[in-house]
Amino acid sequence: MRKLFEQLVRFGIVGAIAFIIDVGIMNLLIILVHFNNVLAGAISFLISLAFNYLASMKFVFKHRSDMARWMEITVFLISSVIGLGINELILWAGTAMLPADAIHSMHGKYVLYSNAAKIVATVVVAIWNFIIRKWLLDAPASGQPAKEGSLSHRLGAWSLTHRPFGWN
Repeated sequence: MRKLFEQLVRFGIVGAIAFIIDVGIMNLLIILVHFNNVLAGAISFLISLAFNYLASMKFVFKHRSDMARWMEITVFLISSVIGLGINELILWAGTAMLPADAIHSMHGKYVLYSNAAKIVATVVVAIWNFIIRKWLLDAPASGQPAKEGSLSHRLGAWSLTHRPFGWN
């Protein structure tokens, strides 16, 4: 339980930094460039995702020795695309009740609603990310064998014997 708590703390620190990157870029795009919040949110999410992957795999989750890197990246990207979809849906819902021209006619309220929606989206996506990455990407505890029948082990074992596009 202590290890899980420490991992959650590391996940929170990495997530907080990624959140600052994400919200900072989103707000710059909405406030300065007047981008729609969904477009700004997608761009900022993808930029913060690069940081999140590098930091998560270095400081939060341990690489599974029974999984090839290409599979690790694939699982991370697929779970992130789902997270992006959740993020975009919540951002859209956060301003859907405002008039279509709210980005110009009600700019302050539009920014406020976008940021409130972003906070909700961040919490929901963070929960999704932790659960899916813990389940599929995190190595077993030190000295513990991988659970032979688990999906993560089967995916990993398959990835070690198969290469995408015939890569060596």
